[in-house]
Amino acid sequence: MNVSLSELKTNPGKYIDLAQQQDIHITRRGRKVAKLVSTADEKVAALKSVFGILPPTASLEQARKERHAERFGL
Repeated sequence: MNVSLSELKTNPGKYIDLAQQQDIHITRRGRKVAKLVSTADEKVAALKSVFGILPPTASLEQARKERHAERFGL
């Protein structure tokens, strides 16, 4: 979806809500100058990038213990 900068300034909440569902391209004088995207997409992409790296036996508690040991030189 394209929206002019002046329209975005007039109704920012509307376009923030829409950006959670689709990319919003912001235009100024007919040219695209920015894009609003949902941060949920970034989180999903980050999770997908690490999928398969962790062994199936990995646990949150074990990760915390290892991080604590590294931080304090134990």
